[in-house]
Amino acid sequence: MGFNNNQRGSSPVVDFTRRKDVMKKIPIIIDCDPGHDDAIALAAACASEKLDLLAVTVVAGNQTLIKTLRNAKKILNFIGKRPLLAAGADKPMFRELLTAPDFHGESGLDGPELPDPADYREEPVPAWDLTRRIIMESPEPVTLIPTGPLTNIGILFTAYPEVKRNIARISLMGGSILAGGNRTSAAEFNILVDPEAADIVFSSGVPITMCGLDVTNKAFLLPEEVETLRKTGRVGRFLAELIDFYFGMYLKLGFKGAALHDPCAVFALTNPELFQTRNFHVDIETRGSLTQGMTLADLRPWTDARPNVTACLDIDRQAFVRLLYDAGALYG
Repeated sequence: MGFNNNQRGSSPVVDFTRRKDVMKKIPIIIDCDPGHDDAIALAAACASEKLDLLAVTVVAGNQTLIKTLRNAKKILNFIGKRPLLAAGADKPMFRELLTAPDFHGESGLDGPELPDPADYREEPVPAWDLTRRIIMESPEPVTLIPTGPLTNIGILFTAYPEVKRNIARISLMGGSILAGGNRTSAAEFNILVDPEAADIVFSSGVPITMCGLDVTNKAFLLPEEVETLRKTGRVGRFLAELIDFYFGMYLKLGFKGAALHDPCAVFALTNPELFQTRNFHVDIETRGSLTQGMTLADLRPWTDARPNVTACLDIDRQAFVRLLYDAGALYG
């Protein structure tokens, strides 16, 4: 990897001259709010031979920023990776923070206990500044993988619109096309938390792959598959223990398995053949009394609205499960 945590000031934060061995990999930055399924997405990304993880940035969402940052450090330390790490926004751009303790617990990562790596320090700059520096210094376009509210990316695009020219794609978990919402009848959680930031991102002109509830609700693990994951190794056991915590909530909601939303945003990049996709023009509802946070797709066959997202609508679930097994086993 091309990480260099000792570089500050005007020096590059990533030593791209040392990346010749990974130049065929896709350079990525993950923006997350860990979160159980964020943890699984991080493990999957770090395990992939197709990705070069340049940095992880953290946002408030599933829990407060202090908690999501602590969780990110714990997860990365446990799986043995320490990329550049930066804290971002502690609340949405224009709203108060909405969290999800019902799914992720008071810590945001309730379930298995992980050691707190006191020596893993975040960068002394906000997430959007670190992201800007990496993007602008990268010799090749960078892909962003947001798996939480889009606040950090919205701030990035507002403060530094020039970064868009060196972003290859955004592969995000959020919204839905036909599946409705999960936090409200109309809105998926990540978009609902900060619809103004989502509006900035969806109207940015950057290519977007959207893994919404249409596909992520189909990316579930059955109880027996969780047990198989548990046997793949120490990381597989950790991932299974994470799923154990929130499996009960999905059963209460009528699901037959635990939906793993965030890894879809990783696998849509590394294994696009798993997904059925369709292009749509999607707007974000920011003011509706009943529809705030809705990702409104133009479904009219005669529309002249230009598509701004490639939406994943279906998934080869068995192949998805095998990829999770592979990720769990890779770490030993």
